[in-house]
Amino acid sequence: MTTMRIAYMNGPRLRRAILAGCDHVEAQRRELNRINVFPVPDGDTGTNLALTVRAIRDHLRRAPRSDLAAVAREAAEASIMGARGNSGMMLSHFLLGFADAVEGESRLDTGGFTSAMEAGVTGLYEAMENPVEGTILTVMRETVERALALDEPDFLPYLNTILDEAKASLQRTPDLLPSLREAGVVDAGGKGFVHLLEGVTVLVTTGKVGLPEADTDGRSGEGTGAAASADGGGRGDVLTAAAHRAGTESDSEYRYCTEGLVRGNDLPPARTVRETLREKGDSMVVVRSGTLLKVHIHTDEPGEVFDYLRTLGRLDSHKAEDMKVQQAVLARHGADEAARRPVALVTESANDLPEAVIRAHGIHVVPLLLLEGDDVLRDGVDITAEEFHARLDEGGELPTTSQPSPADFLTAFGRAGEEGDEVLYLGLSSGLSGTYASAEAAAGRMKELDDPRPLHRIDTKGASILQGLLVLRAAELAELGVPPTAILKEIRRLRSHSGMLFTVDTLERLLASGRVGRGKAFIARLLDVKPILELSAEGKVEPVGKARGRDRVLPATLDILAQRVPPGTRGVRFGIVHVGCPEVIPGVRAELEARYEPDEILEGPATAVLATHLGPGAWGVGWSVDDGSGAAELFPG
Repeated sequence: MTTMRIAYMNGPRLRRAILAGCDHVEAQRRELNRINVFPVPDGDTGTNLALTVRAIRDHLRRAPRSDLAAVAREAAEASIMGARGNSGMMLSHFLLGFADAVEGESRLDTGGFTSAMEAGVTGLYEAMENPVEGTILTVMRETVERALALDEPDFLPYLNTILDEAKASLQRTPDLLPSLREAGVVDAGGKGFVHLLEGVTVLVTTGKVGLPEADTDGRSGEGTGAAASADGGGRGDVLTAAAHRAGTESDSEYRYCTEGLVRGNDLPPARTVRETLREKGDSMVVVRSGTLLKVHIHTDEPGEVFDYLRTLGRLDSHKAEDMKVQQAVLARHGADEAARRPVALVTESANDLPEAVIRAHGIHVVPLLLLEGDDVLRDGVDITAEEFHARLDEGGELPTTSQPSPADFLTAFGRAGEEGDEVLYLGLSSGLSGTYASAEAAAGRMKELDDPRPLHRIDTKGASILQGLLVLRAAELAELGVPPTAILKEIRRLRSHSGMLFTVDTLERLLASGRVGRGKAFIARLLDVKPILELSAEGKVEPVGKARGRDRVLPATLDILAQRVPPGTRGVRFGIVHVGCPEVIPGVRAELEARYEPDEILEGPATAVLATHLGPGAWGVGWSVDDGSGAAELFPG
């Protein structure tokens, strides 16, 4: 029987291969966390790689492009958006080099595939200030070196051969890094790359996505089974490698794992950014592609890093995690290899935070639902905000909305509990939706099941970007090691200094939902009246003003905003959302920047569930003022 020969890789094949590789990596999240000891034994490499490949997977599934170059570019840019940690950033840089190398190509033979991988590795080494061997860098490089020595036109034996070399290279990583040798493990990032390649190879050689069982042999890169190492390295009663070293000195002398994503048309070369930040810390990786630039660095001065990044363009997302807090969590849990963050956050898709912010902070999002006949669409998963806005412009019957079930929340709480010491849920206003009640039902079910993971809950009395701003602040506090009870207290305090105003261009959707009567809708259309609405302190929608004609809406909204937040107020953070009218954003942003000195202005499209109630042309501005009065309690001493 003749073995099937695969002579080329085209777009659909590359897309399926990358998706299979991503699934393989995500399946190994716990094991990669368990063996993570370099550069910091904080037990998060698996989670960081899982979040990175999840961004790739989500984008590729939403955009099933057919040409090879577009698939490679989509994967690379999605990885930049979602990249977390050293290994995630290095994988992103590798994929970017690969995508650059295949620009304009429709198919690759094995030689072209090797050349693209070589470009990825070469670019990655050039991007590193101090390349450290014995890491994912080494595994990538030695895999490519083996591929360069091959003269094999068939992808089947080609992939199997380079996978074998990747596994062998992984086995050698403890010989190059003392911290790995001391812990008796291989490099976690390198092992993640092996699993990525393994997923690709399994798909190409079998035609199936064969998900591996968790490989609990942290000293081995071989196989996909669950066989433990000879000395019991996979036993649950043995301290994780990361936890074992959690009380020891880190290979990084800095405290905060800091990342920032910048968007701009005139971004400097990555080399310039590296040179500027060189003295600020270590473990630095800078990735740039077109209008996107992302920085990862371990530093003691995250604020100074963010200030510099803001001079380059718009800082779309930023986070600073206290690695000492992560190590303390690991030291407390010992053999509990799942927990690696002090607090994991859960919220719903109604929060309207930009995707880059959600991914940067690893926030778990429960999608609200859109019902279209017999079909159920998950908000932000099966349909994006932009896609839904396009449907609004087309007219016709729109889907109805529904809250997630208690089972949906149980799943989300469970996943968050796998990576967090405790779970904190920040919910959509109970005054607007039954969603919070659904989450409460799930919490009750957890008690019945004797789930030991602490679950903290708060009704934010918010929605859209108001809810998002509160969620974002909670994420930042959690990353700094603030306990959940203190976070809840601070969010309640912030809510009293936060709010949201929004306006609709037409009352048709509010009329259809029964929120406005026909008489009021008729008069509003006749007089061209645009209502200005507010989310009250109780989390309900209330009318607070109106303007005749579109041109008068912004001034009227800003006048009301000035009553809530006097111009010149410091410590204010804004968010702007829109329904199919991105053209309003620059004008609103310019006015906010002129009247205030905002710490940050987030912006983006309103979620589909919100858009279906407000209709096209609606927009809103949310705010949160932090005067610093809660700092003494949050950070005593």
